[in-house]
Amino acid sequence: MKTFEDIFAIAAERHGGPEALEAKLEPPPPASEVAVIPDDRWLSMMTRSVFQAGFSWKVIEAKWPGFEEAFDGFDVGRCAMMDDDWFDSLVADKRIVRNPKKIKTVPANAVFLSDLAKEHGSAATAFANWLSDDYVGLLDLIKTRGSHLGGTGGQYFLRMMGVDGFILSKDVVARLVAEGVVDKAPTGKGAMRKTQEAFNEWRAQSGRSLKEVSRVLAMSLG
Repeated sequence: MKTFEDIFAIAAERHGGPEALEAKLEPPPPASEVAVIPDDRWLSMMTRSVFQAGFSWKVIEAKWPGFEEAFDGFDVGRCAMMDDDWFDSLVADKRIVRNPKKIKTVPANAVFLSDLAKEHGSAATAFANWLSDDYVGLLDLIKTRGSHLGGTGGQYFLRMMGVDGFILSKDVVARLVAEGVVDKAPTGKGAMRKTQEAFNEWRAQSGRSLKEVSRVLAMSLG
């Protein structure tokens, strides 16, 4: 497995040199900022990630103000108690993408966030305090306890909320395969653990965040 320095050099050569590459890297916000994000914003981004999956991001972007109105600003308590009448009205609501299966994820994820808040004081605290050297554990948490938050959709959700982590994009996976970490896109727990271990090693070598390491891996091929 190449050192991070070697992979950084490959990425720098592809992107105009070390300084140009550095300009494209941005560390995640401090955990203290993530910890004060209101729970309704977590539900909003979860929902956005769910609806964007397999659909036009531009369409969701254009409709998002309507989503915010239709779901009452993603108030977690209200969404967790969604009744049949509200659900039926949402299925017919032209302000949003009327996908019943995805609409059902909103109350499910609201309950998930409510449970996290009961366990940690707020959902934001739970996400902010999660140790990045077990990021795959957090991915497993949102996949198993949340609704439709597995795969890269869940990874993008966490990235957009400022949680430090990696995204297993096509280019990142290709670099992991090239370095012998995995032989294909990691999905099982064993492969995900090997992926975490590799990222932890590169992070230790570089002193950088998982987000920055992930970006460098991606740009070493893309």
